[in-house]
Amino acid sequence: MPLRRLLAAILLALATSVAAQPYPAKPVRVIVPWPPAGVSDILARTLAQALTDTSGQQFIVENKPGAGGTLGMAQVAKSPPDGYTLAASDIPSHAISASLYAKLPYDVLADFEPVAVIAGSPMVLVTQPSLNARSVADFIRLAKSKPGMAYGSSGNGSITHLAIERMKQETGIDLQHVPFKGTVGAVASVMAGDTVLAFGTIPGTVPHAKSGKLVLLGSSFAKRFSQIPEVPPVADTLPGFDMGFYTALFAPAGTPRDIVQRAYALTERAFANAKLKEVYAASAAEPGTMSSAELKAYMTAEVKNWGDVVRKVGLKID
Repeated sequence: MPLRRLLAAILLALATSVAAQPYPAKPVRVIVPWPPAGVSDILARTLAQALTDTSGQQFIVENKPGAGGTLGMAQVAKSPPDGYTLAASDIPSHAISASLYAKLPYDVLADFEPVAVIAGSPMVLVTQPSLNARSVADFIRLAKSKPGMAYGSSGNGSITHLAIERMKQETGIDLQHVPFKGTVGAVASVMAGDTVLAFGTIPGTVPHAKSGKLVLLGSSFAKRFSQIPEVPPVADTLPGFDMGFYTALFAPAGTPRDIVQRAYALTERAFANAKLKEVYAASAAEPGTMSSAELKAYMTAEVKNWGDVVRKVGLKID
């Protein structure tokens, strides 16, 4: 065989070998569109380490905060659709941004490929013990008899704000919104008697309930959560009420299906990591259970449902 043909054959074989390498064949960037040390960041970093251990390639977390998570998501949307740049963000914020921002630099549904739900933790609805409401139904009756009471949230447009607005729309109760900087402030306002209702995290509410400072009315997942099995879902009173602090992996639109499926399979395997289980338990989180296809359908429904709430509330960020 002539030398030129031999060299061409060798180069072709090498190229074919590289192309055939299973994903990932090089380090993967995982963009977290939130500041370091938050729940989404902790869960993403824990998963990234487990994925590194599972795949043999590095999954490197980079924080790109700003503009309610939209700056980091915009960077991922513009990245090559090859599976080597992913986003790890909470589903509610991503879905809410579709209708909350007037000039979003991407389309929430069209510009991303949902990969996997990496973790989920329910919100907990709390009230003051002095109100003598011990269930969601009790509180609804109380609110109808005393319209205009105040509720707290972690800020305008946040899930803790819009979740209670959703409750208001479904039940017809009249509550006045008081935004705080985070769930800690909102829950503290309930304990201080400045507001009567708020959604908080499990770590931020359960200890106060045990000391008698709060009443846990319900959890925001459709079913009882393993870490607080004694707390009934809000959905027992308001059917279909299912939301919480879900975190998911997203790839740029156009990422090949086999790479999405490979990333999903690696994530499923990573859930067996002992350190991941330990950190998730400490964060009151559980691994996700949706397939990539189920997550895609869920995102479509979430964008619609949160869009309805945002429009009825009249929120818009330019």
